[in-house]
Amino acid sequence: SKPLRSGLKRLQQKSYPHINGLYLLLRASGLSLTAEEGKQTVLSLDQQALDSWRSLNATERYFTLLEAWLVRGAGEIIGESRDPLGSLFKCSTFMERIPDTGLKVAGDRQAEQSTIPYLIGAYNLALLELFGCVSITEGQPEAGKGWVIARVKQTPFGEALFKLLSQHKLAEMKMLLEETDEDDEAIAFGALQSVLQPYFPEWRNNLSLPEDAPGDSLYIFKVSLDAKTWRRLAIPATLMLDDLSDAILRAFDFDNDHLYEFSYRNRFGKLARIHHPCMEESPTTAETAIGEVPLRPGAAMEYLFDFGDMWRFDVKLEEISPADARVKKPKLLDKRGQSPPQYPNMDEDEW
Repeated sequence: SKPLRSGLKRLQQKSYPHINGLYLLLRASGLSLTAEEGKQTVLSLDQQALDSWRSLNATERYFTLLEAWLVRGAGEIIGESRDPLGSLFKCSTFMERIPDTGLKVAGDRQAEQSTIPYLIGAYNLALLELFGCVSITEGQPEAGKGWVIARVKQTPFGEALFKLLSQHKLAEMKMLLEETDEDDEAIAFGALQSVLQPYFPEWRNNLSLPEDAPGDSLYIFKVSLDAKTWRRLAIPATLMLDDLSDAILRAFDFDNDHLYEFSYRNRFGKLARIHHPCMEESPTTAETAIGEVPLRPGAAMEYLFDFGDMWRFDVKLEEISPADARVKKPKLLDKRGQSPPQYPNMDEDEW
């Protein structure tokens, strides 16, 4: 354990950077899943992933978590702002800037107000300590302040590790991270293995995450504009997201004359988007089957229609049922509330 003395009165998870960092590892590793139960989000362990984890040796577990952090561990998973640079770049840059004598933090305005909160982030710094890459001398707790850091110093292991990773940061690693940023769910663990295995030959196996193979099933969605205006739709899992978009627009009496996208949180907690084909970004709604979106009952997507008026629909998956041969296209099951006018501020004369 790593007890932390805090001078804050209202403590949150982020007030404890080590706990926040461990939660990031739990999500970014894929060992956990979230599900909606009523109005609460429930966190649970994925039993299949846990079985794979238990088959790994200590070295393999260490580097699984290291890779989960540096390759997948985006701050947005724990509520931080989206950072295109990624944890590997931020941590490598920070480690390069630590003097041999250590980085003085307490009493140094630049370090306290910029370097720690923005260049590296408290949770990344805590993970650097937990992974044995830095040693941290803490100061006395102060009223109104959280983690008080007096000095940060690289360990010999941490210095060697990040020098090795930095050699690949702007070449192989940068290319790898750019390629994998689009779809974390398709990435197999072992991205850093070719770089580090020569020094750690015990790293032979990697964590394996279960894959949700799309089946021939029937999805029941509740699509809502607000609490009083919603439509319930049934649609085969084999149809495309374009078909779901068409069904939503018909159910709300909207014209299909604008771009749109679907977005959702993947199993790692990162925001994933599926784009209209005309947006020239992958993946697209024309090539993504509904059953290929990794949703579980209780989870939801956002359907954003018309990037001018910004119509936002909550698309909640209520149920996955066996395929019904009688339902080959989207079907409206139920509805509540009147559809709002698609263009409420447009006079008829403008047509």
